Amino acid sequence: MRKDRLPIDHLVLPVTDIDLARERLDKLGFTVAPDARHPFGTENACVFFADKTYLEPLGVASVAESEQAARRGNVFAARDQAFRFRCGDEGLSAIAFATGDARREHARFVEAGISAGSLLQFERPVKMPDGAESVAGFRLAFAADLRAPDFLLFAVERVNPLPADRAVLETHANGVTGIAEIALAAPEPKAFGVFVRSVARVVSADDTGFGLQIATANAKISLMTPEGLEAYYDLVTPDTDRGLRGRAILFAVGDLAVTEAHLAANGVTYTRKANRILVKPAPGQGTLFAFEERS
Repeated sequence: MRKDRLPIDHLVLPVTDIDLARERLDKLGFTVAPDARHPFGTENACVFFADKTYLEPLGVASVAESEQAARRGNVFAARDQAFRFRCGDEGLSAIAFATGDARREHARFVEAGISAGSLLQFERPVKMPDGAESVAGFRLAFAADLRAPDFLLFAVERVNPLPADRAVLETHANGVTGIAEIALAAPEPKAFGVFVRSVARVVSADDTGFGLQIATANAKISLMTPEGLEAYYDLVTPDTDRGLRGRAILFAVGDLAVTEAHLAANGVTYTRKANRILVKPAPGQGTLFAFEERS
């Protein structure tokens, strides 16, 4: 297995309504980019971070367009529909890894027997807060484990890059600087270790007692049991399904006191656990958000 680990690019968060997601994320202290629409029926309002990762809250602008795209073999649209049917319209459904060559990743996934379908290439308009507009192009290669129908991994290549200067979008009132960890839960998390490591090009994983921790090039992916999720995140879930579910995101912040002050001022309910602030899932947020001070 190659040692050039892929970094996390972004996380996909299905939401019931983009406007509701924008309202919730703003309340949590995130700066949200202008809405953008995909050419296959979905739309987003992204949250960009200084570490060059981002969140993609994903809504459905046109059910008809999305369904038509899925029928034509669009893996992104099809998996989003499947997630919403099985898990509801809110959650954490996918991890995207950054790559310089999606075709190479697709060939690698096919060879490993983990390809989820055809490559997807598309463009979408990008609008900056100052009104400036450009076009971003993407090429996606998908990987999946049949035992985990509710979670997707894919590699994304930027054909036409997003605007390089996103400083205004990467500054957040809650002090978040990036994504530190993504928690995925399953009754048997170690069963998915090889799959996740293969996609991310990671040679080995660390045993945590509650599962495995996989260090990508810029963040950690924790595969953990429901008991581990409760121990680390105070989150009790009905994870009786033996598949893999996205359950929590840990954000790095510069000063946890700043984060706590913002949440309190905005009436956001949260708890403290050791050196973390925990905000339970809510409409427009989809999954648990945790905040931890990192130097």
